[in-house]
Parts: sequence; structure tokens; C-alpha cells
Amino acid sequence: MAVDNGDKADRDRALRLTPVSRETEERLALLVSELARWQKAKNLVSSGTLADVWTRHVADSLQLFSLAPEARTWLDLGSGGGFPGLVLGICLAETGGQIDLVESNARKCAFLRHAARLTGAPVTVHAARIEDVIGNFTGKVDVVTARALAPLPNLLGWCKELLRTGTLGLFPKGQYLDAELTEASKYWNIQASTVVSLTDPAARILMIRGAEQRVEP
Repeated sequence: MAVDNGDKADRDRALRLTPVSRETEERLALLVSELARWQKAKNLVSSGTLADVWTRHVADSLQLFSLAPEARTWLDLGSGGGFPGLVLGICLAETGGQIDLVESNARKCAFLRHAARLTGAPVTVHAARIEDVIGNFTGKVDVVTARALAPLPNLLGWCKELLRTGTLGLFPKGQYLDAELTEASKYWNIQASTVVSLTDPAARILMIRGAEQRVEP
């Protein structure tokens, strides 16, 4: 039976944007194939994004790794269908390191564990709510990521202790990032910069190196 690795043109476009080794590409193709197979029953990602899954999800996740290529310990919050967490894990399978994925949905956790085993990605899946486990990672991870999960003030609330202890926050954001930053700045002093997304010129990746909650007068 033929393996569904996604549209070839989309795959080629994605890998031009975010080149990887042949071994990593093969692991990513296996992930995409399993995603398509499980999607029919589990609704892991928006069905409308499957036609360009390589660009919308794979390359969009891969670009995060290039922003911290020396990092070895990663944490992904709200991992869902595995983006960016599983993609980052596949990268780490080649370069060394490991990533923890936090996801509260049991069905999605089953997929994450299955795909990690199949691709050989160094992934640990935590079936839990973020607020119940995030304290366990304080001072222990180089990078924390979250994609399409929550508004910035919520992310900062969850990640403040990680950021305080030197963890880098990498948060892909859409066209409303400026509004999120404005709202967050009412309550937080943020040390941050942005990078334009390789996959969507209207989107940016927010890189946070520190955040302190403002003290109310």
C-alpha cells in the first residue's frame, strides 16, 4: 500500500524553506504519513491544513529549531498533533537532546507516543494540564515552545519561572502579535524580539528571554 507523505510540491517547497538531512526528511515523512492515517479518527489538526501539511505544520515547526540549534533540552506546551513538538524531537534525534511534550487530551497523547516510537524521536509525553506540571521543568530546559495555544499573557503566566531561570521562549504568533504585546505589557516587563516567519510573511516568532510581572502601585 502506498504511503501518504503529503503533496510532493508542498513537501519540496517546505524543505526549500527549511532544509534538513535525508534521514530527518525520512522521519518527517513517516510522521506526516501517520498524521494522515490517524487524522481520520482523531482530528489531530485542522483538516483544511492537510493539503499543505509540509509547509503549514512541518516547516513552520522546523524553523523554531534553527533559532536555537545548540539547545538540547526542550519543552513543548499544548502539543496537540505534534507541531512543533514531534518535529523538534525528530531534529533532536539527529543532533542529540530530548523534548518533553505536555498535552491534556488523552487521544492526542496516544498519537504523540506512537509517532515518537515510530520515528525514534527522543520524546517524553506528559498527559497533564500545563499548570499541573510546568513547575517540574524550572531550571531544567533550554527552550520552551507553544504554537497556537493561548494569548501571550497566558503563556507568560505559565512560563514566568522558566524564563526567570534562563529558558528561552519561542512562540509562533500570527498577525495580531502587536495587540498581544500591547496587552501583555500592561502587566509584564518583557525582554523580547521577533523574527518573521519563513512560512507566512504576516506571522512572526516571538523570542522571549525574560519576563517579570509588573508590581501594582
